[in-house]
Amino acid sequence: MERTQSRTSAQRSLLSERINKLVQALSDGVYEREDTIKLCLLAALSGESVFLLGPPGIAKSLIAKRLIQAFESSSYFEYLMTRFSTPEEVFGPLSIQELKDNGRYVRLTEGYLPTSQVVFLDEIWKAGPAILNTLLTVVNEKTFKNGSDVEPVPMRLLISASNELPTQDSGLDALYDRMLVRVFVNRIQNKQNFRSMLTVGTAQEAKVSEGLAIKDEEYHQWLKELDQLELSESVFEQLFHLKSMIEAKENSPIQEGQPPGDMYVSDRRWKKAVKLLKASAYFNGRDAINVLDLMLLQDCLWNSPHSRLEVRECISTFAKEHAFNQTHLRQRIEVQQTQLSQLETEITDHFSMILSLDTEGTIRRKNVYSYNLSSAKRYQVGNMTDLVKLVLLQSNMSVTDHETGDSRLVYIPYKELESLIKAGGGNAYGFVNKKNTFCHFHFEVDVNQRLVIKDIANRAIPVALVTDDTFEQSVLDNWHKISASVTREMKGIEFDVLNAMTEFHSSLPHSFLDNSLPLFVESSLQELTSLVKEVQEDSLLTVNKVSRLDEVFK
Repeated sequence: MERTQSRTSAQRSLLSERINKLVQALSDGVYEREDTIKLCLLAALSGESVFLLGPPGIAKSLIAKRLIQAFESSSYFEYLMTRFSTPEEVFGPLSIQELKDNGRYVRLTEGYLPTSQVVFLDEIWKAGPAILNTLLTVVNEKTFKNGSDVEPVPMRLLISASNELPTQDSGLDALYDRMLVRVFVNRIQNKQNFRSMLTVGTAQEAKVSEGLAIKDEEYHQWLKELDQLELSESVFEQLFHLKSMIEAKENSPIQEGQPPGDMYVSDRRWKKAVKLLKASAYFNGRDAINVLDLMLLQDCLWNSPHSRLEVRECISTFAKEHAFNQTHLRQRIEVQQTQLSQLETEITDHFSMILSLDTEGTIRRKNVYSYNLSSAKRYQVGNMTDLVKLVLLQSNMSVTDHETGDSRLVYIPYKELESLIKAGGGNAYGFVNKKNTFCHFHFEVDVNQRLVIKDIANRAIPVALVTDDTFEQSVLDNWHKISASVTREMKGIEFDVLNAMTEFHSSLPHSFLDNSLPLFVESSLQELTSLVKEVQEDSLLTVNKVSRLDEVFK
């Protein structure tokens, strides 16, 4: 059983490669239209219809003509609609002989839409009701009522095009709703592509090598197989989340110039969209829809240029924030960041030297501060004695030019500390980290009346005085517990971010998706990876700080 599944997987990989080569062949020489051809081919392979919106003269009919070559044996029908077009010009003329002999209205459909596999209808909204109503049945049921007979229509792909949208109250909503894939086709933008179009030109036919074109039996077999693909519970939840995002836009206040119901997506279109997603999974060599497939919906769910931008914004947001649970992962990281920040604040608040402001000093308009130094421990560094030890409570860029890196401890004479406390700051001389280099320091009192030392970046670092008072072990134990918890949680988050990155990369390459969307996903996951690393580094610093507290306060 496992060998059979393995062979199936290998066959699908080969099929995915074949479809990619077919897209390349169909796109050759058609500048800046490869993504449109990809979507049209995917629509054909899932039996859905395409609507191209764009100004005249931008190769819409050429795209349709190229698509006919995707199939080994296929017929093509093309027609430019006008308000004077008749059903005979689209569905075939009435058989005079049949009418004369049998009194039946029967059309001669050979060479017309009802017998064609690829159909291109330009300026579709200019057609009259007689054509459009019949076309609705053809698209919906893939049948054509010819006299008293109902004939199957072999149409694999209908590409309709226009430089405008159906007007409100035109009665064309039902037909428009059945055109699942909707692509805005613009003029050539790239300078070099524009040059090539002018100088090299574009052949009407693509060079599709032998073995790439799709055989009839293959096409029908693929349709059966892709219909069996799964929409897993996890991907359904993501799809429903995306649906909710779009419906939130639908329920937001209507902007000026926006038609009512512009963001409406029918249940029918959602159901048809899932078939397209199954085709995407199948022709990417997979046996189930994945999250990247959902991003194809950016070309399925819009109704107008305005809603196209809104839907694309939703899909972009989904790709960057929700496709691989990025928002949830970021929220978990932020919780741990908050835990670390609160722990750092608690340590700082617990040990900071809060100075008292003498009221007598304020009367003389000069602040005079005091702090109880009676229990301060005394130290010796080199030949200097009667020094007090100050612990720097936050990381810093060093508090002296003579020292590089994070300063931990500062030793200054007791008398100098006493003087600068009274004065509310000032300069002092002493040692950093018990090294023998004599250094200059600058102290101030911050807005919270804490004694702080300035580092070489002029940042205020709160300091603590080492005293003979007994250290509170229960407080230290709680800090150990919190820091260990953050470390443990960040390890779990790191694993989940790595899993998300692995799941994302296993979803690539994607044959039909706009390249910008996977880049959005990758960028957001890389940001999360960097954020995890940053918080883990902060966590390690905090763990080390808590672990050293016993030592530095001796």
